[in-house]
Amino acid sequence: MVADRQRGGGASDPDPGPGEDRKPHPDEAHSAFAPPPGVPLPAPPEEEHPTSEFALPQGVTAEPESGPEVSAFSRPGGAPLHPAFTPPYGIPKVSLVKEAPWQDRMRTMLRMPVGERPVPDRPEKQEEAGPPVPRVLDLTLRIGELLLAGGEGAEDVEAAMFGVAHAYGLARCEPTVTFTLLTVSYQPSLIDDPVTANRTVRRRGTDYTRLNAVYRLVHDITSQGLTLEEAYGRLAEIRRNRHPYPGWALTLASGLLAGAASLLVGGSLVVFLAAAAGAMLGDRLAWLAAGRGLPEFYQFVAAAMPPAAMGVALSATHGYVHVQASAVITGGLFALIPGRALVAGVQDGLTGYYITAAARLLEVGYLIVGIVCGVLVVLYGGVHIGGGTLNPEAALERQERPVIQIIAAMLLAFAFAVLLQQERHTVWVATLNGGVAWVVYGALADTIEADPVPATAVAAGLVGLFGQLFARTRHASALPYVTAAIGPLLPGSAVYFALLNFAKNELNTGISSLTKAAALALAIAIGVNLGSEMAGMFLKVPGPSRRAAKRTRGF
Repeated sequence: MVADRQRGGGASDPDPGPGEDRKPHPDEAHSAFAPPPGVPLPAPPEEEHPTSEFALPQGVTAEPESGPEVSAFSRPGGAPLHPAFTPPYGIPKVSLVKEAPWQDRMRTMLRMPVGERPVPDRPEKQEEAGPPVPRVLDLTLRIGELLLAGGEGAEDVEAAMFGVAHAYGLARCEPTVTFTLLTVSYQPSLIDDPVTANRTVRRRGTDYTRLNAVYRLVHDITSQGLTLEEAYGRLAEIRRNRHPYPGWALTLASGLLAGAASLLVGGSLVVFLAAAAGAMLGDRLAWLAAGRGLPEFYQFVAAAMPPAAMGVALSATHGYVHVQASAVITGGLFALIPGRALVAGVQDGLTGYYITAAARLLEVGYLIVGIVCGVLVVLYGGVHIGGGTLNPEAALERQERPVIQIIAAMLLAFAFAVLLQQERHTVWVATLNGGVAWVVYGALADTIEADPVPATAVAAGLVGLFGQLFARTRHASALPYVTAAIGPLLPGSAVYFALLNFAKNELNTGISSLTKAAALALAIAIGVNLGSEMAGMFLKVPGPSRRAAKRTRGF
């Protein structure tokens, strides 16, 4: 009896009386499906683990697995139908070495689909929820604005913007650049709402010192991991910096450029001084027009008139002083031809940014029309009022003066570099690059008498190649090393001949000269771009291959 009470729970649980039902203890509770007392339990099944009704019947063996599981929407063999879907074997890892220039690394990633880009390896603190997306996008847009306003190509601007956003942890980021609009969109994941910001470029200026400073900032962000506060501080300092050369130095550089260009086409010392005086007067008139708020078109009209007037005035004194007036006007045109915008426009077209390329080329067209208007007004008066003393054939008398022409080409490149507000340590590199370009052009066009168009393309290709190599070693923009160096190759003579023939009402000859000028300009732009692409053969390009977008081939 004592033992039964101990099993039942002790003295606190008395036995129920004869008329009371015994309540089960919690440990003794059973399911409603349990057999009642006295009924034996059924025999256990033969298999302890029951199988699903979809299991294979007995005697049927499963086929061996030949490979990893593939999607039902895949082609036979496991190849996905569209590269946007994740492949069944996973996405191959792309190794982007840190030693490579950030331009090549970011271009490689830009040309990948969004889903195949490697995840940023920037370490994040555990207590932080994530990068401040609005501030990162704002910094990205401000850096892109400075680059685009400074004349950088659309692809390089996008690469810089993507590099900044990627460095701060925004992997799924898409920058878009047009001629005046910058847009960047970030989507954290496929189920989150995207965040989009844009910025408009309203003012453009030529300051390659500021451009190189922005490039160094992007390099430090992508390679050294600057914080947002440090990057904003550096950006504000870049914006506050003044131009390295004052206005009077730019005016003198404009005169030096025109005088050196007149020596290239056979001018003398008197022609050098006359061309320099006309260019400096035109530069001051252009500054006056800009101070009055006139558009750039009218600034070019004002800048083109004094050199042309100087040439017409000197041609009227041919009975007293023997001066090659055509060389004076040609030198003044060298200082006005928008070679920088032309090269950038053709480069954008060759890299697939057709909207930006069309806008840049349209800008070049407007500026050239302004030059045409300014020069034609003066030439028309000189030809029809002054007795038609201007002779386009006079400027075609090529003289064998290689030493003088090489020195003139280097002086032209030097003056062009000053006008572009380049850093002082880049001026001598651009000067030497311009001298090399003229030596190559002279060897092809004068020594072996090759056609000027392919000779110009070859010389411009070497300029682009050397410029890219210099820029990659310094993690800087290639424009300071390229733009000034192509100055001696600009088609100033062909443009002048076209305008003079138009003024003399010789339309067929004028159109022929204008077509030649356009061919030379395109040869310069294509040569520079081809030389830049060839620089990849001498540099370590990250990734297995830098894929470009596929284009249609006539269908």
